[in-house]
Amino acid sequence: MVKIRLKRMGAKKAPFYRVVVADSRYPRDGRFIEEIGTYDALKNPVEFKVDGEAVKKWIANGAQPTDKVKALLKKNGYID
Repeated sequence: MVKIRLKRMGAKKAPFYRVVVADSRYPRDGRFIEEIGTYDALKNPVEFKVDGEAVKKWIANGAQPTDKVKALLKKNGYID
């Protein structure tokens, strides 16, 4: 199954995340199909940037967002 999820990047104790489309069998920080955005929880206010067109395309093709990504997408108005 294809998932839209977060890939952890950054230094120890200073994470930021990339929003990626990946096969659910791949490791969290491993191989991915496409990078569609970023998420930085340490900034104030929280920084969440994503390509809305790519999100809609992947969801239409059957990709399932993880719980955290789904909440972020709803909060920022990319999905209903």
